[in-house]
Amino acid sequence: MQGAGSLRMRYHIDTIPVWDALKHGAGCPLCALRRKTERRLVERALGASVMSPDSRIKVNRTGFCRTHQQMLYNAPGGNRLGHALMMLSHLQETRSRLPRLLDTGAPGGKLAGLFRKGKDASGGPRSPADSAGCVLCEELDEQSRRHAASFLHLWKTDAAFQAAYQQSVGVCLPDAQALLLLAPDFLSAREQAGFRGLLESQLAAALQALESDLSRFTQKSDYRNTELPWGDAKDALERTVNHLRGWCLGKEPLKDER
Repeated sequence: MQGAGSLRMRYHIDTIPVWDALKHGAGCPLCALRRKTERRLVERALGASVMSPDSRIKVNRTGFCRTHQQMLYNAPGGNRLGHALMMLSHLQETRSRLPRLLDTGAPGGKLAGLFRKGKDASGGPRSPADSAGCVLCEELDEQSRRHAASFLHLWKTDAAFQAAYQQSVGVCLPDAQALLLLAPDFLSAREQAGFRGLLESQLAAALQALESDLSRFTQKSDYRNTELPWGDAKDALERTVNHLRGWCLGKEPLKDER
């Protein structure tokens, strides 16, 4: 059984990243944490995990989705050998399971309805190529749930966090939805209502401002508007997409944070 000291330490470790992301001001703090975690998972997968028996067993069985295959392939510094070693053993495992994998496409099998359900790592619809799952997606989902839980715990227990968040740009639409789904586990009905009201007001204000900026961005493509000031419109496309879908465009959030 964990003592009070170890529980406080775990709470401290889990909440520090959420606080740091909020203070950094890099857009949605949960998006920033998710992307930072994703980069670290790719880095780890190409490092010690390449030769770790436990990690290789998971990779052999599950593999990686297309998005994470691309990140592994394009990782800074590159480790094509490590990537190739993982794919070699995954390929061998896949060959041994080929008949069963093909059977999953039959009516009622695992692929049935695949194009109607599920999302890939970037939030888009899964394709058959992602049907087997992804080791990094699973780890990223677990870490993202922990970050969301820490966020809600801080919101409930830390007045300073509440004040800082209320002064921030808020979270993106997907993370707002995720937080509200998780909120009943942490907040009372009254607290949930207040939290929802804040999320809705923040998002409404953000989307209104984005609409104005994106409209200005499109107007600037007309030669007759060359004298029209840019204002905050130069990165309006990236900010709009990131607010509606979660971070996926533009400058990498928390890129310089270790």
